[in-house]
Amino acid sequence: MADPDSIGVEMHRPFLVSHVLADGVDVQVEATAVECAALAERMQLPAIHALSCRFHLKREPASAVGARGHLQARIVQTCVVSLEDFETTVEEYFSVRFVPAGTETDDPDPETDDEIPYEDGVLDLGEAAAEQLGLALDPYPRMPDAELPEIEEEAEPHPFAALARLQRPH
Repeated sequence: MADPDSIGVEMHRPFLVSHVLADGVDVQVEATAVECAALAERMQLPAIHALSCRFHLKREPASAVGARGHLQARIVQTCVVSLEDFETTVEEYFSVRFVPAGTETDDPDPETDDEIPYEDGVLDLGEAAAEQLGLALDPYPRMPDAELPEIEEEAEPHPFAALARLQRPH
């Protein structure tokens, strides 16, 4: 199991808020083989072969930065039906907001963008990409064509069946 203090350091990609232009900036993040292996361990996956994420960052009021992203990954998951490992792709479009630490809202509205806090004027786009991968993973991965085995159901015994067997013929 991963050390809680090391969570979030598998793929660190700092980006200065001051580099976010008024009309926006595009940034591409790609994981190395070592980072993919560390992220696979963190996410308890057999393997991550590739992970890339494109961000379009745009300044917002109150030092916030809006981000639209497109994540693509090739991963290996374990089928919940057959327990076999299989390769699959993950592709996800998302929107998040980076906000200065301590200014996050408590808005429970699921329609609003998730907020990711940042400190010292630095966004961590690598960790943001890793978090989006974690959110995009199928919690019950299933191989194509995997079918649950047929289970023959036994008839439920009547609650008084044992008593009936104990009855003696008259």
